[in-house]
Amino acid sequence: MTERVQVYVGLGCNLGERKMTLSSAITALQSHPSFHEFVCSSLYESDPMGPQDQPDYLNAVAGFCTSMDAHELLAVLQSIEHEHGRVRDGSRWGARTLDLDLLLYGDAVIDSPTLSVPHPGIPVRSFVLLPLAELTPDLHVPEFGPVSELLSECRQFGIRRLDSTL
Repeated sequence: MTERVQVYVGLGCNLGERKMTLSSAITALQSHPSFHEFVCSSLYESDPMGPQDQPDYLNAVAGFCTSMDAHELLAVLQSIEHEHGRVRDGSRWGARTLDLDLLLYGDAVIDSPTLSVPHPGIPVRSFVLLPLAELTPDLHVPEFGPVSELLSECRQFGIRRLDSTL
């Protein structure tokens, strides 16, 4: 049996019923038979990256353990995105029904044509760092450093922690 690995996934959406979409995606992750010890951050609302002529995003970070390899996990995440109406048209930073990013896969550093882990945007995305720090403030991100230091150096404009829970 393959050893379980602690992973973190960023969740975001800015189209449709955002809270319902994130709730549904979290339920899909929680109920997956290969995902264990599930935790999820609070919800955060953030300004969009890239074009500003789109709705604000709702974001969260989920953590869980799995024995799947990283590419298998990516396929599951993309399947959940697809089930929630995500269309991959090659555009970056556009509006999305659901975005699930594999942020961390244990201490692994992966650079393949289809997957980069740790996610290269972690150090500059407060909508990832704030919920990640909420779950595990002492986490060290391979190649980038401690979450607490990354957060102290990251611009945190346009992000709001929501009081509501899923």
